[in-house]
Amino acid sequence: MFYQLDDDVVSVRADDLNDNILTLGFISVSELENIYRQLDFSMQAVERCKEKSNFFSSDIEVYDRYCFVKVNIINADMLNSDRRSFAIFIKKNLLLVVNVSDSGHANRDIFLKVLSKISCESITFEKLVCSFFEGLIAGDNKALENAELEINALEKTVLKNKADRNFNMELLNMKKELLLLRGYYEQLIDISEALSENENEIFDKESLKTFHIFKDKTVRLRENVDLLRDSVVHLWDAYQAYLDMRLNQTMKVFTLVTTIFFPMTVIVGWYGMNFDFMPELHWRYGYVYVMLLSVFVVLGLYLWFKKKKWF
Repeated sequence: MFYQLDDDVVSVRADDLNDNILTLGFISVSELENIYRQLDFSMQAVERCKEKSNFFSSDIEVYDRYCFVKVNIINADMLNSDRRSFAIFIKKNLLLVVNVSDSGHANRDIFLKVLSKISCESITFEKLVCSFFEGLIAGDNKALENAELEINALEKTVLKNKADRNFNMELLNMKKELLLLRGYYEQLIDISEALSENENEIFDKESLKTFHIFKDKTVRLRENVDLLRDSVVHLWDAYQAYLDMRLNQTMKVFTLVTTIFFPMTVIVGWYGMNFDFMPELHWRYGYVYVMLLSVFVVLGLYLWFKKKKWF
């Protein structure tokens, strides 16, 4: 589907495209194969659309008459959702989005949302391109705020000594997700920098500031992600300190118990010796004496440790 932006947004066919009118298109790879010659695109770029990549390395190629961009997309609200991707052909007065992989029609929804916000009176080609890219990061600030709140909740869990066995896996998953999100923003920053260079001069030089504005927004998002990653690292350190404290507390208890009952071991060893002339062996109250001695020794050590606040 193609839409030309003249006095109004008008749906047109590929055969009726006018190079002098701003045009926004959204098609599939199979549709691109049928019209790429008409649009003066190379077969190499069409083949690049079919290639699958799970990495966020910036994939932008600048030709004499157009730019080709391959973008992998993630949803900041649902980082574990299926990865999406599309290709973009940017030609003078033409922004063509090629849907490469999208199981839930999210790419099309972004396209239609951008289309619905276009004002034909003030739109320029540079604004049109940036509007689409800004649609990719719309709402990401709120998603990062939610991630910050989640990290704060995990901090409270550690401070209240309520962290469970799965706590470390939660931190590792969060760190992995933030790293993934950082790579996504790095990709968009690289693309905005390449477009702002305007090597093939398809953009108006006086309007290139729109790309710088988009870049600044994406850089701030990346910096926020870096701050969240630092928070996760600090939280990991706090959790490790919490585990060390619990271990030290456990070792302290074992040490105190061992210290308290060690004198009883000495007493048992003492009276377990096989000497004939031990006074208590034939004493009528010898058993009661040893028992009371053991109790008093244990009780005395306990009270002493309690006074020292070792318990």
